[in-house]
Amino acid sequence: MSFLYFYLFVILVNPILGQWSKIFPKLGKESSLALIPGVNYWILFKELNKKPFWAILLLFPGVHLVMMMVANISLLRKFGFFGFKETLQGLVFPYLITNKIAKEEEITPVEETNWNNAKEVERRKWDDHIVLFLCLPVLGHVLAYVISGLLSKKKMGAKTYIKEWGDSLLFALIAATVIRTYVFEPFQIPTGSMEKTMLVGDFLFVNKLAYGPKVPITPLSYPLVHNNVPWVDIPSYLTVEKGSYFRLPGFGKVKNYDIVVFNYPSGDTAVYDPRIPDGLMGHDYHGIIIKESQFLFTQSLPEYAAQLDTLRKKNLVNETELQRNLAEIERYIFNKYGETYIKNQEYWKNEARKKLAQGNFPGGPVEMTHRGLIYRPVDKRENYIKRCIGIPGDKIRIDKSVVTLNGKPAKVFPNQTLTYVVAKKSVTFPSAEEMEARFGIENAPDGATRMDFDAEKSEEYYILNLTQNEKTNIQKAFPKAVFEVYIESDGNRPHQSNEWFDKIANLNVFPKDINVHNTMTDFNTFEVPKKGSTVTLTSTNIPWYRRIITAYEGHRLEEKKDGSIWIDGKKTAQYTFAMNYYWMMGDNRYNSADSRVWGFVPEDHIVGRASLVWLSKSPYKGIRYERIFKNVSQEGSFTILEIVVFFLGISLLVVIFKYLV
Repeated sequence: MSFLYFYLFVILVNPILGQWSKIFPKLGKESSLALIPGVNYWILFKELNKKPFWAILLLFPGVHLVMMMVANISLLRKFGFFGFKETLQGLVFPYLITNKIAKEEEITPVEETNWNNAKEVERRKWDDHIVLFLCLPVLGHVLAYVISGLLSKKKMGAKTYIKEWGDSLLFALIAATVIRTYVFEPFQIPTGSMEKTMLVGDFLFVNKLAYGPKVPITPLSYPLVHNNVPWVDIPSYLTVEKGSYFRLPGFGKVKNYDIVVFNYPSGDTAVYDPRIPDGLMGHDYHGIIIKESQFLFTQSLPEYAAQLDTLRKKNLVNETELQRNLAEIERYIFNKYGETYIKNQEYWKNEARKKLAQGNFPGGPVEMTHRGLIYRPVDKRENYIKRCIGIPGDKIRIDKSVVTLNGKPAKVFPNQTLTYVVAKKSVTFPSAEEMEARFGIENAPDGATRMDFDAEKSEEYYILNLTQNEKTNIQKAFPKAVFEVYIESDGNRPHQSNEWFDKIANLNVFPKDINVHNTMTDFNTFEVPKKGSTVTLTSTNIPWYRRIITAYEGHRLEEKKDGSIWIDGKKTAQYTFAMNYYWMMGDNRYNSADSRVWGFVPEDHIVGRASLVWLSKSPYKGIRYERIFKNVSQEGSFTILEIVVFFLGISLLVVIFKYLV
């Protein structure tokens, strides 16, 4: 349901149902004022709490419902209703009690609580306990009792610790909601896709004022977490109140080479990985479905089982040799049966969806299960961080890992990495430990988040993931070393191989179509879609736009066997884009799942611009003190105006909320 209806309920309906026009005279105010939107809340908060500015908080989606509850609870308190049942009614449905207040003349306002009067304090005990519990369940009470026990006896006439903690936490959460939603949001770098520009363990602020803050689509959300409440493992948001995409004005637009945080485009459906605590598996659910459909197809072939049985009898010990044999079997099977798989791909994809929906782990044994599928609205999808390579209207091409932007080589950043291979017959490198000591290149203990130097994976080559400066330093020390950029392309792009195995391999890379041959190091020329621009749809280019038309812009797409294209039941040859789109890539080019895998990023997924690292902690080396308060290296990171307005805004919020509490 659109939160417009919730706004109408809060501003217009709640005062009418609450019969404020009959209650206002009891507060010494004209009954007509109770029906003026905004003014009624201003007067009510002024009379009940002496904080008329609380009414301003009604402007913020999500907060508006909280402030409505605060108004209703405060109204009940003013007339002496402090009990457990009355407080719960005040939160959910206060209108039976407000009707009683309006009709019964003997019910009049009570004096403010005398905190020295034990009877009055006891009377409102449940009221204050419920508020504290809702703000911070259980832990709030623990903190209140522990700290009150450590402090000296409270002063005469002071509020109870439960009351103080409840009020403080309530408005701390409201403040956190406003700041986190509209000013800046903390974000932690979880993976190595931006190494070595942004490091795993970097904690940074995302500047939402840079492009304009998005009004949340699901405003009913606990403010301190993104999409899941830790420990209890439940969603942190409710979808009963949902809005549509709307962005407030910002300081500018997304520019080429900005480091951008955005909601993961392919994260509308996600799967929890049972092997990783609280970790999501392969956020590219649609890619998982493709892989799983291939797995199920091969398992259904008796010939595949026979090939595996033959391989097992070889008793291969060397992992490299084993993987090579498995790859040969896969190539043989798909070259022979690939056409059959493609003709029945939708069937096998549906089988894969069923398997995942039943809780079975993709590609694994039946007894291994996951914790279910997760369906998320745009603003609650996982946050990703990449560098924006292409903005709307840009033309992009990738040749042997060299990105061309509008006909010119794209800018190469100092910490951008490429993967190189060096023939072992040309040079002998020292150990990984010595390579790190001499050149600063690292291997993470887990061998996954960062692997700069690998001497074991290949018998013929060293594999190094290096910045240009690191490569230059190693070349100076080892002049005989011949570095070659690792290339995935088979040299046939854009004219791909006709083997079915190679056609099916195209499904791993955007746009995931057997007839479009792209790799992570080589990409056909394409244009980033721009809002308002119109494209002529053909059987050749429709793969690039399928997800835009269906998932992002909500249309029904049909591609007929005769080559005709139908959108929302109408035959058409053109499509006009409703949103701007962006092309995002990680600086760690060979270890980044980015637009090359899942495609364009819609404008309604853009969260903000990475601006400042406020803390950095290596998973295996501890605090990186040299990165604390480091400005994120990018084009147009800050402007003087942004800095001034940012600190003025924070100062204003501090002053406002100090007054509010």
